[in-house]
Amino acid sequence: MNPEFTRRTTPPVLGRAGSATVTGGLVDEQARAEHARRMAGDHLDTTRLNRLCELTARLLSTGSAQISIVSDVLTVVGGAGVSRPLVGTTSPASDSLCAVTMRSGTGLVVRDAAVDPLVAGLPPVVSGTVRSYLGVPLASGGHVVGALCAYGADARDWDETELSLLGLLAEAVASELHLAVLEASYAEDRRIWQLAVDAGGVGAFDWDLMTGELRWDERLLALFGIDRESFGGTIEAFNEFVHPEDRDRVAQALRGAIDTVGAFNAEYRIILPDRGVRWVSARGQAYGEGGTATQLVGAAFDTTLVQEGEARVARILEAMPSAFFQLDDEWRFTYANAEADKILAPIGSGMVGEIIWELFPDAVGSPFEDNYRHAVRTGQPVQFEAYYPPPLDSWYEIRAWPTPDELSVYFLDVTDRRAAQASLARSMERAALLAEVSDSLSDSFDTVQAVGRLAQLIVPRLAQWCLITLVDDADPLSDRNWRRHLRDIGYWHATEEGRAVVQAYGQDRIAALTDDSFVAQVLRTHAPAHVSANATPLVAAVLVDGPARDHYLTLAPESVLVLPVRGRGRTVGILTLGRDAEQGPFTVEEIGTLEEVGARAGLALDNARLYAEQRELAEGLQRSLLTAPPVQEGLQVAVRYEPAAEIAQVGGDWYDAFHQTDGSTVVVIGDVVGHDTDAAAAMGQLRAMLRGIAVTTGDGPAEVLRRLDHAMPVLELDTTATCVVARFDTTPDDPAAGTTRMRWSNAGHPPPMIAVTGPDGEVSVEPLWSSSPDLLLGLDLETERSETVVALPPGAIVLLYSDGLVERRGQSLGDGIEELRRSLRDLVSSGLDLEAMCDALLDHLLPLRREDDVAMVAVQLDR
Repeated sequence: MNPEFTRRTTPPVLGRAGSATVTGGLVDEQARAEHARRMAGDHLDTTRLNRLCELTARLLSTGSAQISIVSDVLTVVGGAGVSRPLVGTTSPASDSLCAVTMRSGTGLVVRDAAVDPLVAGLPPVVSGTVRSYLGVPLASGGHVVGALCAYGADARDWDETELSLLGLLAEAVASELHLAVLEASYAEDRRIWQLAVDAGGVGAFDWDLMTGELRWDERLLALFGIDRESFGGTIEAFNEFVHPEDRDRVAQALRGAIDTVGAFNAEYRIILPDRGVRWVSARGQAYGEGGTATQLVGAAFDTTLVQEGEARVARILEAMPSAFFQLDDEWRFTYANAEADKILAPIGSGMVGEIIWELFPDAVGSPFEDNYRHAVRTGQPVQFEAYYPPPLDSWYEIRAWPTPDELSVYFLDVTDRRAAQASLARSMERAALLAEVSDSLSDSFDTVQAVGRLAQLIVPRLAQWCLITLVDDADPLSDRNWRRHLRDIGYWHATEEGRAVVQAYGQDRIAALTDDSFVAQVLRTHAPAHVSANATPLVAAVLVDGPARDHYLTLAPESVLVLPVRGRGRTVGILTLGRDAEQGPFTVEEIGTLEEVGARAGLALDNARLYAEQRELAEGLQRSLLTAPPVQEGLQVAVRYEPAAEIAQVGGDWYDAFHQTDGSTVVVIGDVVGHDTDAAAAMGQLRAMLRGIAVTTGDGPAEVLRRLDHAMPVLELDTTATCVVARFDTTPDDPAAGTTRMRWSNAGHPPPMIAVTGPDGEVSVEPLWSSSPDLLLGLDLETERSETVVALPPGAIVLLYSDGLVERRGQSLGDGIEELRRSLRDLVSSGLDLEAMCDALLDHLLPLRREDDVAMVAVQLDR
């Protein structure tokens, strides 16, 4: 893992409110904590946040994900995996990695938390719950308020693609949090409005029982004859205005509402600053949880000169914080309150007396007219959301209820809320597309083919049709015949009939490209070319007359986008996308998504190129290190080596077979710890030393391993390895003449396998487990090396192998050895020769994508 990336940071993911507030370089912590407390309130929909966490955990392949809000404590507001049961709980902020992410204001990337000094002492790390961690901060209302994170119980290398994906998911979370605040705000507006209507008043108040702060609106201040600077903002300041004879009664009514978390209702006298007296009627409601009131809100109005009928109704409606109007049975406006005049001002003033369909012609035939007429026809209230075009250009939440003579309409501007919902949906769609792109690129061995298939993911989501072109030269335009460095590798169209046209266009168009074509422009500038309108004639003009131009005119796009697919410092491909007039031009957001698709495809293509180059180098090194087995009368030796399906095609596994001076045959299987070129280099040295010790000394397997153990530190080989050495000696003077003895020693390696065919043709296969397995090479110079002798009958087969044959993700070593035993028994029973048996064994046991090298030596005695 890149050490720079381990500590790489990313800017906070911001909500709609913009950048975090900073004073003198430090965040105003008190304001931030207060905002975070409001964000973590009961208005949050934890079900939606939990789904975002589940999406995060699935896309990043982690066990758990969590959304945290940090005020003076940490509150879990969304979770998946281990975090799901914690949703709704709080804990000290100092105990959490999310708090570290939030306070730093940057992304936090932790490969192994247990050894990371920044977080190793935190409780989730100490308990083992968190080992790998990736988190980005969340912001709202100008403050960093929390974090989105994904984590697991095992160490893990994160890459920049995963950090980018988490950032995209955090945008969705920020939108969801912002949406929740907006919904809560609208709910509070409606609640205050309803109380104002119930009270029939003109002024509103809000008393925070936790802080003691008492807030009055401008109308209530005017009712008491004061301005905002003259009001103390406390219940004591209010009591100073109440007539002395009414104070106890008002206090008792307030206390009753607070004690019961119920309604407040009182009519009392106040003394104005000019010493005049006014009667006030006030109504309110206490709110809270668990029987404890935390807030009392309500409205008050002047009852001194209040009149019955229309005057009182008008005062109520004018006090409403939301828009309201009435229509008569001829669809004329009979009344519109001040808020309605304000919201509908772009249409014009003086609505009263005008017919709604004439003043608002775009409402005709729209959901506005359909719902209004339905309410009047059925006598039932209606509630709906609808959009009105410019000059209003806004979405509205409408509630309308009919009476015998009129239709009353209440409405709110919900444009911001709709925009937040749309932003959330787009963020989730973008994250899903990019996840599918990554999956598609990683699930195929043929990267070029996988990149070509991306056209089917892009269409019809972002375009009507798409062509994907491969560029096989770093600077194709330096060649006069630059077109020969391009080839189209993928295409798709939203319609079945259109696919044949796009395919035909792709087959002919490269030869038809002129030096002024948009493809050539992108190759020169390495920047996107967007023809936002009238693309059919503009692109056709830079194509040579012929079939390609005819096919393009059949496609007839209104807008075209040509994007470079960038690898490491070069353009490795081009995306060409077309849209009709109905889809419209590509937006900045869509172009950004397509550039991200191109970046991932470019990285995959560049990795494929590096893979091919390193494979050629590795295969050459492999051929130089692993030699053919010797020829020995009386026994046959077969060897196999299969590299891992990764970039490095050679690693630490090796085999060897050679003669000692006394004519004995020695076979070796070994595995140096590691899967890189360092392991390969160490393997080559160990293999050569072991062969030299065995040949020059003539020692048996145990002594050869002991001498190799002592040679390693002298030659500064700082590595460890497993190894099995087996020597085959023919013993004609033995009482059991015709048998062969195998002397073997095992240094921590998987056990050899022996297959013997009995007189009745039954095949017996068993692993040779050591009674006391010896340590790996390179761990302890003083370790004793044991040696075992086995008498082999004619026709016996001995198989030595490395752990890549029997151990892989999702399968234990013991299960793998048992599967090998069964497969070897079946293959020996089938009568295959030794070479064919080795090939069949590899075909049967190895997956298509090998995670480890595999070395194998098979020895068969003549019958």
